[in-house]
Amino acid sequence: MDKRTAYVEKISAQMVEWDAQIDRLKDKAESATPEEKFDYATTIAALQLKRDEAAVKLQGISAASDDEWEEFKTGMEQTWGEVRSILHDAFMKIK
Repeated sequence: MDKRTAYVEKISAQMVEWDAQIDRLKDKAESATPEEKFDYATTIAALQLKRDEAAVKLQGISAASDDEWEEFKTGMEQTWGEVRSILHDAFMKIK
């Protein structure tokens, strides 16, 4: 398996995990106060936007030439970091 294929598989698996975490936040939001629901909705919307950005970048990686895919990887790493940060903040608020 080449580097790009392994990377695409790794990110695809991570996106499945992000989906599960977003669903977990949605479940928590159902039992939250109205004020908390607004915070959850804002966080969930931001996460879904970043997740969608990651999906587009992942498609770009798959379709890119051997020289171009490293550039897409850099953008994906930035998006991944942003998602991690948003999730971390969201779950720290829950505790």
